[in-house]
Amino acid sequence: MMRRLVAVCLAAATVVAVAGCGAADPSADPSGAALPSVGTSASTSPGASASTSASAGVSTVPVADPSHAVPAPGPRSGDLHSADILVRASTTLTPAQIAAIKAIPKVTGVEQLSIGEVSIEDKLLNVVAVDPATYRNYTPLASADSTEVWDRVAGGELAVNPDLKKQLPPDANGYWQMGSNASAPKIHVGAWAAQIPGLVDAVVNTAWGTSLGMVPDNAVIISTAITSPERVAKPLKKLLGSSASVQRLDVVARLGLDPDVRQFANVVGTVAQAVGHYTYRVLGGGMIAPDPAWVTSHIVTDTVPILGRVTCNRLLFPQLKAALAEVQARGLAGTIHSTAGCYYPRFIAGTSSLSNHAFGLAIDIDAPQNERGTAGQMNRQVVQIFEEWGFTWGGTWHYTDPMHFEMNKIVTPR
Repeated sequence: MMRRLVAVCLAAATVVAVAGCGAADPSADPSGAALPSVGTSASTSPGASASTSASAGVSTVPVADPSHAVPAPGPRSGDLHSADILVRASTTLTPAQIAAIKAIPKVTGVEQLSIGEVSIEDKLLNVVAVDPATYRNYTPLASADSTEVWDRVAGGELAVNPDLKKQLPPDANGYWQMGSNASAPKIHVGAWAAQIPGLVDAVVNTAWGTSLGMVPDNAVIISTAITSPERVAKPLKKLLGSSASVQRLDVVARLGLDPDVRQFANVVGTVAQAVGHYTYRVLGGGMIAPDPAWVTSHIVTDTVPILGRVTCNRLLFPQLKAALAEVQARGLAGTIHSTAGCYYPRFIAGTSSLSNHAFGLAIDIDAPQNERGTAGQMNRQVVQIFEEWGFTWGGTWHYTDPMHFEMNKIVTPR
């Protein structure tokens, strides 16, 4: 009970800021209306419904994207739940599996959703596609009780963890591009709202989940209330076997990833084919150990023009070779001197987020002259050639990485 009280107190201190749209007026939404901030004054006690004049199914805000809208949830109902365990699979969890999970003693709440990784500026962000009416009860109190946040999600907008506001600000019109490909869909950031700590970076509704190519209902958030999550995790692992990952989300587990847990990555977008079914275990020093069978089938060493032998994802080589051959043909080979490599099975430094290097889908060129946070010295004609061959250049990112080129689509040379 003490843990629940502490969690509620911390959550009540969280301020949920509703995001703006438009460079001239950051407090305006797509309809031009002013967007208020939602703070602790709108919060209610655990287990109670928020008091508002809105009714379920009637949005408190204009619908931003009718083609990706679902019914507005209206005010919150039901009890708040702690998010204690994540069950995640590479395929949809069946109704029989969900029923069996609910039947495990001490399971007090179960919320099925979709989860996948979306690559934004070489950061693989955890994005969940949810039912806004029920998922909200697993978020911190201030987020859960904000009707406007979840009406915006229902209306086709993003709710994003506030920690990412400075790291990955939206574009001038308030949109995030959901992938590194120029044709990747853009979603308006409707709210900066605290999510499940250590797990969720951004939230969309189920209509957007389908458009993003996420595996439907491949994950479950489980609450164990005052029971230690470990007591539920053991029967869960026995029930699901190797078909799913069982990850504790409680504060003890969040201090570090469990090396005994097989982690899943469900990459969505145009490069998903190049990744396929990817599982890994956590090692020390920020390193990971992908499934050896995946490495055997996906990672190869080959010789490419200018750079020589490199180790990358096998599906990257055709367009990497084509890009470098064109660089050579245009007389630009002398502008490239070295590579810092392609395949790195590790997290981004200082984080628990995977980079596209973990899949062998990115390559760093001339690292000494193109350090992060600088404009770099990369020849812009070389950049253009790589972009034409299906690569995104890190030199245009919010926090620049001019050495970095990553695959944003699969291109087959003729």
